[in-house]
Amino acid sequence: MKIAFQMDPITGVDINADSTFRLAEEAQARGHELFYYGPDQLAYEEGRITARGHWMTVQRVAEKPAILGDRVAVDLADMDVIWLRQDPPFDMHYITTTHLLDRLKDDVLVVNDPFWVRNSPEKLLVLNFPDLTPPTAIARDLEVLRAFREKHGDVIVKPLYGNGGAGVFKLGASDGNLSSLYEMFTGFSREPLIVQKYLPAVSKGDKRVILVDGEAVGAINRVPAKGEVRSNMHVGGRPEKVALTERDREICARIGPVLRDKGQVFVGIDVIGDWLTEINVTSPTGIQELERFDGINVAATIWQAIEAKLA
Repeated sequence: MKIAFQMDPITGVDINADSTFRLAEEAQARGHELFYYGPDQLAYEEGRITARGHWMTVQRVAEKPAILGDRVAVDLADMDVIWLRQDPPFDMHYITTTHLLDRLKDDVLVVNDPFWVRNSPEKLLVLNFPDLTPPTAIARDLEVLRAFREKHGDVIVKPLYGNGGAGVFKLGASDGNLSSLYEMFTGFSREPLIVQKYLPAVSKGDKRVILVDGEAVGAINRVPAKGEVRSNMHVGGRPEKVALTERDREICARIGPVLRDKGQVFVGIDVIGDWLTEINVTSPTGIQELERFDGINVAATIWQAIEAKLA
């Protein structure tokens, strides 16, 4: 098959951690051809959805993870699978790419389904499951944020469409910085903020559970660095081996059918203690860590699901 990856620059990936690299590596091992382009190279041209990029061969060489062919323009309708794998921010540029890729749905399998990626961003899809999530508010109104903290005490404040732990703050019940943070965020963004009740269990880790076509295949635990409340590996969180609990399986049983129905083949959910905090559909990570800890080929499981859909 011909497989296209819409992603951030492949020259900068960590070959031992990057999930997109691992997906490409497994696809190559299965005999598929790989094409790579960035979201800036995606275009609509007189009825066609095109991209300017490179046919590539991936390799486990840190300094050169991919051998790229000459830059060429392709009609993406000629692909069999397109992976939507660039990282957020989930801004209008990102949303526009989902609209363009959605026009290919009759000809190409786009993973994850761009229509539902657009309509189910990480911190909003969880609102469909209020009994599984910690108390949450989303608002641009400072009075709403103040009232929420007054009710719940310690809180986590973060940008609604951020990623990788950027802009995440813990504010104690008496912390005087809420107004200053509000002014900072609203000064450069028109987006609302999300505020959640702080979960002390995060000190023991923020679990990333990976689901493939709605089924849980395993989990890793991400433990915050000393003095941090953020457990993201981008900011120093330490991955650890962990087993799925009955609560994890209960959460996955609830959300799995919804993800499958929405064409979300590769999803990573975040669970702190007994609570679901995010459903990551845009560019989830954790494949390589889970493969190392559990000795399973998660990438192969994902490709088997994709190949079954195409069959």
